[in-house]
Amino acid sequence: MALPGTTRANEPAFGNGGGGGRKHFLDLADLAPATLREILDLGAAFKRAAPPGGDPAPLAGKTLAMIFEKPSTRTRVSFEVGMRQLGGDVVILSHSETQLGRGESIADTARVLSRYVDIIMLRTVSVAHLEEMVQHATVPVINGLSDRSHPCQLMADIMTFEERLGPIAGRVVAWTGDGNNVAASWIEAAVRFGFTLRLACPEPLRPPAGVLDWAASEGGDITVTIDPKDAVSGADCVVTDTWLSMGEGTGEDRSPEERIELLTPYRVDDGLMALAKPDAIFLHCLPASREREVAPSVIDGPRSAVWDEAENRLHTQKGILSWCLA
Repeated sequence: MALPGTTRANEPAFGNGGGGGRKHFLDLADLAPATLREILDLGAAFKRAAPPGGDPAPLAGKTLAMIFEKPSTRTRVSFEVGMRQLGGDVVILSHSETQLGRGESIADTARVLSRYVDIIMLRTVSVAHLEEMVQHATVPVINGLSDRSHPCQLMADIMTFEERLGPIAGRVVAWTGDGNNVAASWIEAAVRFGFTLRLACPEPLRPPAGVLDWAASEGGDITVTIDPKDAVSGADCVVTDTWLSMGEGTGEDRSPEERIELLTPYRVDDGLMALAKPDAIFLHCLPASREREVAPSVIDGPRSAVWDEAENRLHTQKGILSWCLA
């Protein structure tokens, strides 16, 4: 997905949020490392069927509204199942099914939903929509994906890494492909969780300067190269993402064909994985295009942690929901 740029260089996207006692989950940059670790610990406890305080349904009587401006499988199912497993209820809204599709503002929708539900998750085509929702809602808001970032995915990715390889602090993660919204959240994660991140991206598809400037100002160990071999060599984890999202080109000024041509050298195959550490894992947030960004032998092979990663969306969403509504 295209990243139209970040808001302000050297600053996180939304600030700390949570005005009026609300605890939003918007970007990893907005939250302290201890808070992110608390959320991961909550998710891990729910995964072990050992809920904090012993209550398996801590969100009984609470309702989550989910708004989808983009298609979804993992985000929709993990949030819905997670909220119900925590004892709560869910209302699912698509853009076309609501008055948003007829021109009602995000602000008015936020005001109305805040009278009905306890928390809102928005999966949006535009970060401006997310910012407007946060400004006008009086309940917590979760960023289920925007064109700038995908923080919920990163929480599942960190959980998966640590389940397979132990603490991520001090380790090396390699990203190869488009410097998109998921890559931006990996940059924020590297700063907040204290690991080295090497990004290999074609020059026209580098991550936005704003998020790189922010990471540098925070002391993050981030490097960007055009050579995927340099990024992957000796890495503990290799990550990529789909090159074309939701059937559309991810750069407004580039056709899908142009993007595929740019990204073909960044495909993750067995030869590239061989440069990583022997016990390195492969991650992909899905959906995946086999034979495009990743070889079937990699995503379906023994080093792939993709299916654990997808499952962990459920557990980390439960941690996020529990933390926001605690």
